[in-house]
Amino acid sequence: MSKPGNSDLVLVLNAGSSSIKLAVFDGQLTQVLTGIADGIGGPGTLKLGDVKTTQAFPDHATALHAILQALETKGFPISRFAAAAHRVVHGGTTLTQPTRITPEVLRAIKSCTPLAPLHNPHNIAAIETLAALAPDLPQVAAFDTAFHASNPEVATRYALPPQIEARGIRRYGFHGISYASLVDSLPGLTGTPLPSRLLAFHLGNGASICAIRDGESIATSMGYSPLEGLTMGTRTGMIDGNAVLRLAEEDGIAATHHLLNKESGLRGLSGGLSDMRALLTDPSPASTFAVEHFCYWAIRHAGSLIAAMQGLDAVAFTGGIGENAAPVRARIMDGLSWLGAQIDARANAAGDTRLHAHSSGIACWIIPAQEERMIAGDAQRLLSDD
Repeated sequence: MSKPGNSDLVLVLNAGSSSIKLAVFDGQLTQVLTGIADGIGGPGTLKLGDVKTTQAFPDHATALHAILQALETKGFPISRFAAAAHRVVHGGTTLTQPTRITPEVLRAIKSCTPLAPLHNPHNIAAIETLAALAPDLPQVAAFDTAFHASNPEVATRYALPPQIEARGIRRYGFHGISYASLVDSLPGLTGTPLPSRLLAFHLGNGASICAIRDGESIATSMGYSPLEGLTMGTRTGMIDGNAVLRLAEEDGIAATHHLLNKESGLRGLSGGLSDMRALLTDPSPASTFAVEHFCYWAIRHAGSLIAAMQGLDAVAFTGGIGENAAPVRARIMDGLSWLGAQIDARANAAGDTRLHAHSSGIACWIIPAQEERMIAGDAQRLLSDD
């Protein structure tokens, strides 16, 4: 790997609408530091390791500048880094592999902004700001849509005329970095070969499922945007297009957009709670129903993806809910019992890596999400090829 300043450190950045998350990895892909600049657009906080400070972040450039200053204070000046690597939400149909950022690649990322108007602009802001502050630092982009580029066209095309599809209206799928990481780490964590037909559940505030055949995505529950598919923390998941049109006509586009993305899902069903931990401890009928709705639609979408794979060998759970909510895992596995899936109740309650009972016909695992580590590894591989 290229080592400017005789270093092998990689800085991983994940820029969101109001925050920039960071992680530092060494040459062995060991995470040595994490942090977050939060509250961008107003009075914010910067947490780096165990140190938290309050300061104003009027924009992403100010936040990133503060991050670099804090890193230097911690003994990590920008000269110590071999590369910076960014999580970019949308790469469209052309950016389907992690890639070194060049002016041409940056233009291609900008061209995907209409596909991810709430996400790509923040990713771009971080890339451009870092380029201005450290012009000699190599930068790499990993795309959340890229893992699903292997989906066949019959899975990605909506039943729309070609001229509409040409405008980018098609299924892309998301959580791709998480699924790529899961495929990469499962054999080492479980001591078993990668299953031929693997159903992966990324369950968190955003939730999706991916059908992975021989290590490649062949179908996934999210579509044109992260709104499609499962019931989520604040997103509706699947909803009839004509229902959306009616809401837009009666309430306006902006209000409908806010409703579908921010006030629906678990929050809408429960009357205000979107955190699965709170829902599982709340005895109200609305919260109980919200959890059941989440599990029901996860099972129902799972059936579709199992059909796409023509069978199932193993299930893997990842993400905040997937890794930590034992009752949700148990309910989903019970919904797959018709396939011979049997969960070990003790292992599930303990959150063990192996969840399936010895008599189970389907293997089941917890695979911790390691998206930042995957992005750092992608950067290392790209720079070592230069």
